[in-house]
Amino acid sequence: MDTTTILIAGVIGLIIGFLIAKFLEKGKASKTLANAKKEAAALLKNAESEGESIKKDKIFQAKEKFLELKAEHEKVIINKEKKISESEKRTRDKESQVSSELARNRKLNEQLEGKIRDLDHKVELYEKKQTELEKLHKSQVQQLEVISGLSAEEATNQLLESLKETAKSDAMAFMQSTLEEAKLTAQQEAKKIVINTIQRIGTEEAVENCVSVFNLESDDVKGRIIGREGRNIRALESVTGVEIIVDDTPEAIILSCFDSVRREVARLSLHKLVTDGRIHPARIEEVVRKTEKQIEQEIVEIGKRTVIDLGIHGLHPELIKAVGRMKYRSSYGQNLLQHSREVAKLCGVMAAELGLNPKLAKRAGLLHDIGKVPNTETELETPHAILGMQWAEKYGEKPEVCNAIGAHHDEIEMNTLISPIIQVCDAISGARPGARRQVLDSYIQRLKDLEDIAFGFGGVQKAYAIQAGRELRVIVESEKVSDEKAAQLSFEISQKIQTDMTYPGQVKVTVIRETRAVNVAK
Repeated sequence: MDTTTILIAGVIGLIIGFLIAKFLEKGKASKTLANAKKEAAALLKNAESEGESIKKDKIFQAKEKFLELKAEHEKVIINKEKKISESEKRTRDKESQVSSELARNRKLNEQLEGKIRDLDHKVELYEKKQTELEKLHKSQVQQLEVISGLSAEEATNQLLESLKETAKSDAMAFMQSTLEEAKLTAQQEAKKIVINTIQRIGTEEAVENCVSVFNLESDDVKGRIIGREGRNIRALESVTGVEIIVDDTPEAIILSCFDSVRREVARLSLHKLVTDGRIHPARIEEVVRKTEKQIEQEIVEIGKRTVIDLGIHGLHPELIKAVGRMKYRSSYGQNLLQHSREVAKLCGVMAAELGLNPKLAKRAGLLHDIGKVPNTETELETPHAILGMQWAEKYGEKPEVCNAIGAHHDEIEMNTLISPIIQVCDAISGARPGARRQVLDSYIQRLKDLEDIAFGFGGVQKAYAIQAGRELRVIVESEKVSDEKAAQLSFEISQKIQTDMTYPGQVKVTVIRETRAVNVAK
């Protein structure tokens, strides 16, 4: 077979195979279609049955939902009806209450109107009785005026005066009992603190403060000190401001001056001049200038040592210098620096006992009298307490210290707890025996003034100032002064002394009243 025939045979075979395959596929397709129709019918039937079941379920659920909604709606309606009935009931209750209240109010109004009518009637009766009483009172007053011979105003004044006297005596008795009660509780502790403070502080006696004695090796030096025609002594007196007394006292020259600094400058200058031997006016001026500088340095050193000894820190240099100058100043014979040191120690101890700041109290105690050493003559016119306070304020001291300095003689009001401590310690230091030296005339005059104050009161028979003026004993007439009047008289005399006199320490006033019955046996 040739190639063409083979090809044709192959093609025909292929076509026949293709046709056979198509035929076989068509048979399978018809079978598949039949099967599909069967399955579709079955699916449709299943779908219809499922749809019926779902429809029944939905209808059943809808009915249940409807029943639930209906039940809820009925509940809401029932609640609303219940609320409406309750509100209607409350309304009826309120109406009944209002009606009962109205009825009660009507009854109360009727009762009130009745009471008002009764009250009006009583007021009319009261007014009538009042007019009758006034008439009766006027007639009685007229009768009393006729009987007593006094007008109503005069009788009222006498009654007021008697009431005043009674109230005054009662007030004095109450004041006395109150003071005694306070003393029972406070006196023991106060005495303990003061005595303990005084016992712990060393004291010194007063010394002369107006003259100094300059001792010489021989009386021949007196002529050299006087100089030709008294030129040397006049130059020395003019430069130092000290009066130099050259008398018959052997080997001694007296320097007289109230200013201790000037007197010390004159004494040291004389010592240097006599030691050197060259005594003439020019040399005197040179030596006095050097001595003044030396004294100024010594004043500063004294102030520093004092401040260090007392444990006071941060004091201004000018205040330190004022403290040093107090060494050369005295008050009633008491050295001012020693007095200030003593007051500072007393204040420190007392403040510590009372639970206050002892350092601040020491500071105020040391500075309380710095106003007694003024720098200029214009400052002499200012009271020393006020001047010291001004210095303390100027140099930056604390307000408590400034107030304590200014108030220790009551020139200003005390506003801190340290101020009365300074005042008390100053009095303790100045009033103790031997602290100060007073002039005899002023001492006698003070005793006389005390007795004169006592004699200024009615009923006083005798008065004696005893214990160096620390106590005033008053003897009164028993017929004129009662026991209550005696207590009142003691208080009034003490107040009079306190306001009219100036004195250190305190004055005790004792009023003595005695009754004597005298008979003679024959």
